[in-house]
Amino acid sequence: MNEAKAILKVRGLYKTFKRKGVAAEAVSDGTFELMPGEILGIVGESGSGKSTLLRCIACLERPTAGEIELDGRNIAGKRPSNVCRTVQMVFQDAANSFNPRMKTGAAIDEAVRQLAGLSGGSVRKRRDELIRMVGLDPSLGERYPGELSGGQCQRLAIARTLAGEPKVLLCDEVTSALDVSAQAQIAGLLAALRRELGLAIVFVSHDLALVGGVCDRILVMRGGKIVETGAAMEMLTAPREEYTKLLLSSVLSVEDGYEE
Repeated sequence: MNEAKAILKVRGLYKTFKRKGVAAEAVSDGTFELMPGEILGIVGESGSGKSTLLRCIACLERPTAGEIELDGRNIAGKRPSNVCRTVQMVFQDAANSFNPRMKTGAAIDEAVRQLAGLSGGSVRKRRDELIRMVGLDPSLGERYPGELSGGQCQRLAIARTLAGEPKVLLCDEVTSALDVSAQAQIAGLLAALRRELGLAIVFVSHDLALVGGVCDRILVMRGGKIVETGAAMEMLTAPREEYTKLLLSSVLSVEDGYEE
């Protein structure tokens, strides 16, 4: 039996920003693979390079060096015509990812037309299917972003990304603006979509415990570098690096505080 091949391979990725003539490396020698149907967590404190890494993969930033191989093709520094159908990104602030003057359903319709190539009545039918897929009533598509809760907006943002049936979903801190209950619900939704659609997901967060509950593997980033990687359970129970232990202990101390 042939072993599954990685759908995404990142090799030696660097991203350098220059501000006032001073160069700063946001990502340094990023290297990892993502398998079909896998949920890969990337954790680290603010400024560790997590979001920049995702934006390079989504072709929203041009890497300074390195390769990003998607389905066997290097897309680093390029924007192939079909990349948006294969890779979609869900952003942290879901409400601001929508046009505030446009109903959320209309925004999903646009994605359906552009990514799925549908027209006429098929657009509305597909929109309703997508909204149901993320656990909401299609009637919420008639509301504006400001009329919805943070969790509802994030679910509708996820629905929009599914319009073109992507193979890879990049989730950038998609739970950080939500309360604890909504965070767990969104994490559960992503796990369900992985099972139902066979999606490969990169789940970026600063919360190691949340990531550990939904991901198969975890990468830990610090100062733009990947400092540790391993199976989720191993990372939660026996991390090797002191920085990973610090991230885990900070989460546990907060949880202990709630129990008191």
